Amino acid sequence: MTDRALVVVRAGALTTVQDRGRPGHAHLGVPRSGALDGPAAALVNRLVGNPPGAAVLETTLDGCALRPRAPVTVAVGGAPCPVLVDGRPVAWAAPVRVPADALLEVGAPTRGVRGYVAVSGGIAVEPVLGSRSTDLLSGLGPPALTNGTVLPLGRPGAPHARVDVAPQPAPPSELILRVTVGPRDDWFTPAALRVLTTRAYRVSPAANRIGLRTEGPVLERAVGGELPSEGMVLGAVQVPPDGRPVVFLADHPTTGGYPVIAVVHPSDLPAAAQAAPGTPIRFVRMSDRAGR
Repeated sequence: MTDRALVVVRAGALTTVQDRGRPGHAHLGVPRSGALDGPAAALVNRLVGNPPGAAVLETTLDGCALRPRAPVTVAVGGAPCPVLVDGRPVAWAAPVRVPADALLEVGAPTRGVRGYVAVSGGIAVEPVLGSRSTDLLSGLGPPALTNGTVLPLGRPGAPHARVDVAPQPAPPSELILRVTVGPRDDWFTPAALRVLTTRAYRVSPAANRIGLRTEGPVLERAVGGELPSEGMVLGAVQVPPDGRPVVFLADHPTTGGYPVIAVVHPSDLPAAAQAAPGTPIRFVRMSDRAGR
């Protein structure tokens, strides 16, 4: 039995292994996957001395509890939350030494949705198609964690960062998503485009790693029926039959038959990972399609 391992004592609502994902396989029907808040995952890796693409744990809503079998350095980032080692408060967003068999508790976020836990050496589950990420849509990668799961750890590399705390963006009180209109904006009325970019939406409780579902005004279609399935990209704003936009996130399907009215700028998507249900959303139009 290796001592470089992490035992899951409390898995929480949804805790998964994530890295930078497996881009480049959409032609095989394989989603990108990977950490929804990529900058947060990269930062906690940097704090413990891991390369930015090392696998971390992504928690959702209520954190998790872990027990290392060997001494490790950990960093917890993403959504701000309490962090305890054997019941004693320790720093959030900073490297923390955790002794062997001590209990590391990552609490529920005080704001935001998803926390990221990096461990020195990285989570060393077997990669699939070059990634250790859990993909909830296709089932690739390790399953979501359950109580009692044992996760192997890699060997530590560089020393951890010498910081007291690393600043991170606050979870959004209002989610601003810049969009480029198209490719299927002509399937909607001009009024629908005005509604999308001038009216307020909210994050739905049904939002998940596949898509950020919204609540708000319905977008009126100009064309009935559905499209033959076509390729979907990260950040696509797809409009299902109920008329309320869905923003595709990391585990999104690679094809779909509902029209895409716009696409969100990639740099705005990490904030979507931290937008709690009820958070106001504004879609801000960037530009028209070329030639329109």
